[in-house]
Amino acid sequence: MSTPVVSLRDARLDLGGRALWGGLDLDVHPGEFIAVLGPNGSGKTSLLRAILRQTALSTGTVEHRGDIGYVPQQHAEDSDSMMLRGRDLVGFGVDGASWGLGFRGRGRRRALVDSAIAQVGAEQFADSPLGLLSGGEQQRLRIAQALTRDPSVLLCDEPLASLDLSSQRRVVDLLDARRARSATAILFVTHELNPVLPFVDRVLYLAGGSFRIGAVEEVMTSRTLTELYGSPVEVLRIGGRLVVLGGEDDHHCDTHPYPGDALGTDAGFAVAGDDL
Repeated sequence: MSTPVVSLRDARLDLGGRALWGGLDLDVHPGEFIAVLGPNGSGKTSLLRAILRQTALSTGTVEHRGDIGYVPQQHAEDSDSMMLRGRDLVGFGVDGASWGLGFRGRGRRRALVDSAIAQVGAEQFADSPLGLLSGGEQQRLRIAQALTRDPSVLLCDEPLASLDLSSQRRVVDLLDARRARSATAILFVTHELNPVLPFVDRVLYLAGGSFRIGAVEEVMTSRTLTELYGSPVEVLRIGGRLVVLGGEDDHHCDTHPYPGDALGTDAGFAVAGDDL
């Protein structure tokens, strides 16, 4: 086995007097794609923050090798700037104004920014104001910002939220290309499993203060999710898609619920990000 790029041992995170999750042992290996799933409030974003050491674990340890690239959740107030160019957003990854490396000189800075922009195919709109770019174009630039670190692991927090299907596919393809080219591991928080299903090596599912981790066919089962939620959950495969019916909230939001179902949840559609 390769040396893990991220390792958590007996990790626990408490918030507001309750455990978001505990007893978590996780090794993330080079080139591995792990999807992190679960309802709102289960601690998906908090897991990324713990790995970034922005949030302290209650108990346990977290270690990582190499640099980390971070693709945060999109927020409307961050996306409507007419003063900020796409190139400037990518440059924050070099300067340290967002999540960066520190200033390395003008020539070196430009080379790093140009390289990252080229990796995501954003040359045509990199000099446009951020507020004039589509959500998919902005997200490609956020990925470029994370790539300025030449990371060994990319932490992606709801990178497909609010994107149309075409943009979702392009973002996933970009991430997978980076993984194939550089063996960069990907930890991918999402409400939308289906767009990444062909690429996922393992699923980490957080719910009810507990978790399950394993291959998709091991975790995404009626029995496993029923145990996690403590209430009946049914997982179906329909036309190559995973459909989850039940659970404690509609965190996957089926846009085409079955007649007669009180609650339909589809792992292919998102309604909100995780605010923890």
